[in-house]
Amino acid sequence: MTLTMKPVAEGDRRIANIHTAKFEEFVYPDGVALGDAILQHDTDLPLGTGFHVYRMPAGMKTRSHRHMGHEQFLLLEGELIESDGTVFRAGDLVFYRDGTEHNSYTPNGCLLAVHIVGPEESLE
Repeated sequence: MTLTMKPVAEGDRRIANIHTAKFEEFVYPDGVALGDAILQHDTDLPLGTGFHVYRMPAGMKTRSHRHMGHEQFLLLEGELIESDGTVFRAGDLVFYRDGTEHNSYTPNGCLLAVHIVGPEESLE
């Protein structure tokens, strides 16, 4: 079966390989940067909201935060340890309900495909 469709207009599609694309350093609203970085195509949304790929370097701990909208992520590479001791490994698909509070730590670094509905609120 052959599909015949009109070409996608230039600028209507963006393509990036998660292994070779340049990630943007994530800087918190108060100017603090912890070494994490984001690959996000939708520039109409604040960095770190909507769908994006999130990279944490080895030894990084996120700030404690509250979700202002649901968060879902698929751990692509590495290991992530949550503040309650739960350990996530590559292949784990995780959902956090709006209002959930937590922080995360990665001993060896990790890569996640993430969808966050709204910005997070820092608890620190």
